[in-house]
Amino acid sequence: MSDPVAGTAGGRVTHRHGDRLLASLARRAWRPLAVVTVATAAASAATLAMPALLAAAVDRVLAGEDVLAAAARLALVLAVMTLADLVCHVAGAAANASATSALRLRLTGHILRLGMGEARRFPTGELANRLVSNTAGAGQVPLALLDTAAGLVTAAGGITALFLIDWRTGLAFVAGLPVALLIIVMFVSRMSGLYDRYQETQGRLAARLTDTLAGIRTVRASGTADREIARVLAPLPDLSRTGHALWRAQARGGWRIGLVLPLMEVAVLAVAGLGVVAGRLEPGQLLAVAGYATLGLSFIEHVDAVMSVAQARSAARRVSQVFALPTQVPGTRPVPEGPGTLSFRGVTVTRDGARLLDGLDLELPAGFLTAVVGPSGAGKTTLAMVAGRLLDPDRGQVLLDGRPLAEIAPDALRDVVAYAFERPALLGGDLASAIAYGRPGTGLAAVREAAASARVDDVIRRLPQGYGTPAASAPLSGGELQRLGLARALVRRARVTVLDDATSSLDTATEAQVTRTLVDGMRGRTRLVVAHRATTAARADLVVWLENGRVSAQGTHRELWTDPYYRALFAAEETSGKEEACPVPR
Repeated sequence: MSDPVAGTAGGRVTHRHGDRLLASLARRAWRPLAVVTVATAAASAATLAMPALLAAAVDRVLAGEDVLAAAARLALVLAVMTLADLVCHVAGAAANASATSALRLRLTGHILRLGMGEARRFPTGELANRLVSNTAGAGQVPLALLDTAAGLVTAAGGITALFLIDWRTGLAFVAGLPVALLIIVMFVSRMSGLYDRYQETQGRLAARLTDTLAGIRTVRASGTADREIARVLAPLPDLSRTGHALWRAQARGGWRIGLVLPLMEVAVLAVAGLGVVAGRLEPGQLLAVAGYATLGLSFIEHVDAVMSVAQARSAARRVSQVFALPTQVPGTRPVPEGPGTLSFRGVTVTRDGARLLDGLDLELPAGFLTAVVGPSGAGKTTLAMVAGRLLDPDRGQVLLDGRPLAEIAPDALRDVVAYAFERPALLGGDLASAIAYGRPGTGLAAVREAAASARVDDVIRRLPQGYGTPAASAPLSGGELQRLGLARALVRRARVTVLDDATSSLDTATEAQVTRTLVDGMRGRTRLVVAHRATTAARADLVVWLENGRVSAQGTHRELWTDPYYRALFAAEETSGKEEACPVPR
């Protein structure tokens, strides 16, 4: 299965990109990793000293000598090992937490800097899976690599000690090493590819589940729960096959490793035992050989750590695919002085081979209420998004009072451009904070004034907690929610206000009141309204008629009404006898 995003500007996102990401995590968590490194070095030194000290103590006992000093040294080494292990656990947890949180913050910031078109390259569930699960796996890699490196150093020290005690024992150990290494390399290689497949399938399943939960009302209303369950669980057979393949690979690798290691240890002990019989080795040295052989084989114990690294590399590659999406390059210049004129010059937006806007040239006069109308798919929502730089055009540019939006600093641009959407998300805590969201420090009086202008103040006041009602649990209808989103735009008193179908759920009377606010209450400010109702277009100073991403005509509603094709845009309203919203283009 291919990933939603296959590559960067230079090609596919590979494990090499993930490895660079993992290296950056190590740099961010260097302080706790440095503590772990020191503690691990102390633990490794103590571990390597233990067999030699134990052998010396045994030889002293057999010789009838005083063992108090040897016992003291053993106690000291054990204390060092215990303390180092404790420090490793504490600092290791801090390293994992630091690396994971740094990666999540970076990824969250990157996602928030994406243009709207790039952000939609991943389904929401897939993006959440990478942000939560994959970052946690990748964040553990620096510590896992450090542990693995320490294990390999300890194993190398054990093998070296075998040669120092008796070159024959070292040679017996090394003779079986190539076979063990070959088994491990084959095992890790096989498991790494399977982990890739497993995580990709998990992401597909998570994306489908998130989509279904987002549309749960439609599912229940349509009685299609069984069908949705089948759709969500469609990747499950792939997940099961990959999971079983992982288990089989682990089982095959496990019994092979479990067969080779005891044979290697038996061979080393047999050579050491013959050395004791021949008088080359002391009895205590036989004990030391047993200990160092165990340390030499300890690198096998780190196969699990190696496997977790292989799994995390897959996770890091998936995170890197999100980082590969280009973010909007922030501008640095201030907002120019001016009344709020918006200019679109040769603006072209292409998505999946389709041109949403096609070389569009348009001038929106300052202080005008401009209504954008057109059939579904004409490019109205896309025009609204590029008007405030929620989306960058592929070609052309949008200017505010003569300055390209791409050159204006993001914070400065957000201060002068406000948005209201068809389905606003209430962020910020309670309803007062949700309305003031993006404009911290706004007083309650200004919030209430904006709510009153949006005809939602009376709705909020009827709630038991009023403006202190938690936004997440506020019992609001679709129209009331839209009015809250409109209040959030009004409280900003921005130079330019963009309404993307922000009144589609309002009843006729409320919509007329809100339109009166847009016409009279915001006079002098530039307003761009994606409109589906003739009454909204009729109150506008200028109507822009879009067709296939181009301006078909523009003028006043009265002027355009003479065209039968223009009248057909509002045919639903005429035939039903009431205003009805047209489908929202997506």
